Order: sequence, then C-alpha cells, then structure tokens
Amino acid sequence: MFIQIDFASQTPIYEQVAQQIKFAIAAGSLPVNELIPSVRELSKRLALNPNTVARAYRSLQDEGVVYVRRGTGLAVAADSPEKCRNERKAWFERRFRKLYDEAVHSRLDEQELREILNHLMNHEGTKITKEERE
Repeated sequence: MFIQIDFASQTPIYEQVAQQIKFAIAAGSLPVNELIPSVRELSKRLALNPNTVARAYRSLQDEGVVYVRRGTGLAVAADSPEKCRNERKAWFERRFRKLYDEAVHSRLDEQELREILNHLMNHEGTKITKEERE
C-alpha cells in the first residue's frame, strides 16, 4: 500500500491518510479482512506522529471501513470495497465538477476540453501501472 502525504495541502494529514487507505481499498490493494499496517508501522514508514495515524484509523473505524480483529489489529470490513469505490467516485466527481466549472467560466469550448482530457488520458507519462497502485 502506497501512501503519499502532501504537507502543503489544506487537507489535514490524518484525512489524507484515511482517504488514501479508502482509495487502496477501492482499488483492491487492501482486500476484505486484510490487516492494515499498525499505527506504529505506518507512522514510522510515513515519518508521521503516531497520534496522526491513530486519528486516521479512528476515523476509518467510525465510518465502518475497518474493524478491530481482536489480538491482531484493524482489518478491512466486508462492505468497505463498495463503500470506498462509491466515495472515491464521488470525490473525483466533485474535483472534476470544479475543474469543469472553471473551464466553462474561462470560456474553454467543449472541443478544447475534450482535447485536453484525451491528451491526459493517452499520454504515456500519466498511465499508472498496477505496481504503482499497490
């Protein structure tokens, strides 16, 4: 599981951690019943305060994304993949909506917008391999 923190982002770090775990679940990188890394392990790997990771994990528990597997740690809940896919889709729709609104406001015509999207989707440098997703 690959998590990248953007320290310049307005989004709190614990929310970034929680969101990226949800995206990993949505992508199938973290299957149902698989343990997520311990607070200690993830905080060390990301060079974060353990309290930050613990807060992200509490958020995931509160949302029912992960559950406590007694004696071993936190695991991915059964209904999480679908829930996380839906949330990921909604998140991207909000971001695309904002970009679309800005394009319309700047009077970018539909053909120009399609050209930009096609370029981005077909450009070799933007394709993400399965290994990069995991």
